[in-house]
Amino acid sequence: MIAYLDASVLLRVVFHQENALREWRSVSAGVSSALVETECLRTLDRFRVRERPAGRDLQRLQGSLRDLLDTLTLVDLDRTVLRRAAQPLPVLLGTLDAIHLSTALFYRESTDAPLTLATHDESLARAARAFAFPVVGA
Repeated sequence: MIAYLDASVLLRVVFHQENALREWRSVSAGVSSALVETECLRTLDRFRVRERPAGRDLQRLQGSLRDLLDTLTLVDLDRTVLRRAAQPLPVLLGTLDAIHLSTALFYRESTDAPLTLATHDESLARAARAFAFPVVGA
């Protein structure tokens, strides 16, 4: 499966959480917005400040994230994606999720790839379904 992966999916994999994406092993290719790197690194930094993990633990998480990001096709944020994210949507959606949805739509239209959207976010999942994406994780 080719899957558009949002930060919620990647972070659960990096943190080895029990509620990580069940379909993870079925993902043959991952796609995301370049935004996902910033989102994930900000989360790791909040974790560093709040939880004060040992240096090695934080380095392991950062390395795991970087290794994962290196396997993904990252779609650059450009005016086309941002303009689309700013358009009215059929469901209530925040800015970052709208950018993810817009990026997934752009990728699907640009490649004609059968793209599944993977997220643990219910709002993004509803919006993706409204645009006929198969959704896993939520």
